[in-house]
Amino acid sequence: MGLSERTGPVGASERYLILDVLRGIALLGICLANFPEFALYTFLKEGVTEAMPSAGMDRVVKYLQYIFIDGKFYSLFSLLFGMGFTIILSNLLKKGVNGYRIFYRRMVLLAVIGFLHLMLLWSGDILLLYALIGMLLPLFVKMSNRKLILLAVALLFVPVVLDTLKVLFCFDPAVPVIEATQYFNRKSGITDENFATWLRDGESYSDVLKFTLSGAFIRCREFIDGNRVFKVLALFLLGLYAGRKRIYANPENHRALLEKIRLYGFLVGLPVSCFYAWSALNENPLGLVGRSAAYALSVVPMSLAYVSSVCLWYVKNRERTFFRLMAAPGRMALTNYIGQSAFGMVIFYGIGFGLGATMGLADVEMVALCVFFFQVAGSCLWLNFFRFGPLEWLWRVLTYGKRLRIINGDGFKRNIQKIK
Repeated sequence: MGLSERTGPVGASERYLILDVLRGIALLGICLANFPEFALYTFLKEGVTEAMPSAGMDRVVKYLQYIFIDGKFYSLFSLLFGMGFTIILSNLLKKGVNGYRIFYRRMVLLAVIGFLHLMLLWSGDILLLYALIGMLLPLFVKMSNRKLILLAVALLFVPVVLDTLKVLFCFDPAVPVIEATQYFNRKSGITDENFATWLRDGESYSDVLKFTLSGAFIRCREFIDGNRVFKVLALFLLGLYAGRKRIYANPENHRALLEKIRLYGFLVGLPVSCFYAWSALNENPLGLVGRSAAYALSVVPMSLAYVSSVCLWYVKNRERTFFRLMAAPGRMALTNYIGQSAFGMVIFYGIGFGLGATMGLADVEMVALCVFFFQVAGSCLWLNFFRFGPLEWLWRVLTYGKRLRIINGDGFKRNIQKIK
């Protein structure tokens, strides 16, 4: 049997519905988290947002966003990435092929997709970072489960240590990135006064590219300031542990563990999230170190509580329509993630409808919900005719180096007959 015959993506019969459901839920949270930036609301000065008719409601929405959304869903996505790594690699190794070579090819392609997304569509990309950190995962394959957990916990608190050192020694590792941002802003004419409205007022795609160029350095600064590398790697390792235990395959057999994670996740994460939200909306009286500690103690416990809650609900109600609906966008996670950026550009930028910097936060989140519901419907319709999302198919073809059938033959015939 040749290499091309022994390699290939996970088939439909090998998929686990709960993982697709969790990916779908993560996409919903990411959409709600990202759209205030697409809508340019995040960049507006406080005086502008306070003058909006929806200012009172917006404050409530912002508080709820900090408690239930901020950081929680990219963390969920990171956990799922770690789980996916174990599934992909174990399937390849079972087929007797060089799984690591396929995995690294997959990561390089993801890095390319992330880079293009970052530079051509939106400066808030996470895929490039995922790909680069994902390349480290094979280093931990032979590590024991106990060491994996201990290392993950330690990595989660590395940002607190680093932020403490920043305060004690008064240094900023992001200075080179800040200087690069200022340089490209000056070249493009982007200033503090027009920063929040640049993308809305831009009349050509070249204006978008000017913003994304400096925006890429702003994104680097966010990763450095937030010590994001350590957080993401920690979540990857927790996902790697969950993948080894195959919790996704038989959640009913891990019910006691899931109930414990749900209980302690909410007991710790919810009150600390409320405290963190209060601090964020009151000029951060906690300071850099306190904010970093509150973030670590709120985001990950809440994310784990979300995962366990969904899994426990799934065990009792797996036949519910909700799970089938949420699994559809989850099966096309890459396409839908990039698609959210395309929707954001069309709705809010000047090259589209130009609604950016004109809407309150509550209205922006309603738009985000509408976009996601549209993606749910579109994903359900697409998967009635096709086996993969378009970007998922392209990623697989380039990863495995062979042509893959995308049309769902039986589904295509069945749905064509219904249309007739």
